[in-house]
Amino acid sequence: MPKDLPAFIPGIDRRFAGIALPVIVMAALALLPWLAVRLDDPFLVRLFTRIVIFAIAAVALNFVLGFGGLASLFHASFMGIGGYVVGVLAHHDANETPLMLGPLAISGTSDLLITIPLAMVCCVLLAFITGLVCLRTSGIYFIMITLAFNQMIFYYFVALERYGGEDGLQILSPLHFGPFAAPKGAAFYYVCWGALCASLLLLRQIISSRFGIVLRAISQNERRAIALGVPALRYKIAAFAISAAVTSIAGALLATNQKFVSPADLSWIRSADLVIIVVLGGISLVWGPVIGAIAFFLAELLLSSWTIHWQLPFGILVILVGIFLKEGIISSGSPAAAWTRRRTRHG
Repeated sequence: MPKDLPAFIPGIDRRFAGIALPVIVMAALALLPWLAVRLDDPFLVRLFTRIVIFAIAAVALNFVLGFGGLASLFHASFMGIGGYVVGVLAHHDANETPLMLGPLAISGTSDLLITIPLAMVCCVLLAFITGLVCLRTSGIYFIMITLAFNQMIFYYFVALERYGGEDGLQILSPLHFGPFAAPKGAAFYYVCWGALCASLLLLRQIISSRFGIVLRAISQNERRAIALGVPALRYKIAAFAISAAVTSIAGALLATNQKFVSPADLSWIRSADLVIIVVLGGISLVWGPVIGAIAFFLAELLLSSWTIHWQLPFGILVILVGIFLKEGIISSGSPAAAWTRRRTRHG
């Protein structure tokens, strides 16, 4: 067999293997509800619904971390605000009271076809405003400023006693997509799975475009890009806003799934979890964080069943991945993944 073919897929060239791997993963996720029925274990659907939702947020974070070089600790805010937009508007819909924003009165609604796009708009605006400040920095300064912004927003929602404050807000109004009630169980899982597929396709297309090529060039050498006339700040703000919009979808889906929103969804710990998921899966591949989300939640489930101090072995596991699999579970040691990575970097 030629040396340039993946040893684990005899007779199949690298291009097919590079395309096949993410397709196989997404197909396996699509079959999960069928497997849950066969095993008579509905918990699998609930678990993997959460995994898929966090995979969406991690894929969005990886867009700016793995391809933009921006290690953001702000994405919990985008995820949390996405959920709060759904929860707050549903709260006003249930109470039949308008949401007052100064002189502006906004009617409450439980229609996710309205609240999810509105959540995206809110997060894009937030990303633009904060990006004007934090994206002028880099390295450790960027990490600390995004962390500071995240904690400011976290404490703001903790102080919102009208919407539950630290205890969070229960969503009592029935959520729906236009004339259709929001699905539950396996049906809602497929909604989340479809959103993940759409996010992967969208971000993959952006990364392969001229915008993505310039963004990667900026991440590798921003000074040289600026010297060549590239408006680096504009590109980074645009990437930050795109990432925020996709992350807000994950937050809205999480709120819909759990019928509850809480300031805990905006904590810096949630941001750190997303970074760990991205690093576990692989920052060099668009779909790497999907593997990271699966590994993260399955490891958490398994280790917590063994000991209440599961964070210690989990932390050791993350350290080992960082030492021995420097580009993540799916990126390192896989010939097909390496080919996909090279293809992605060169468009």
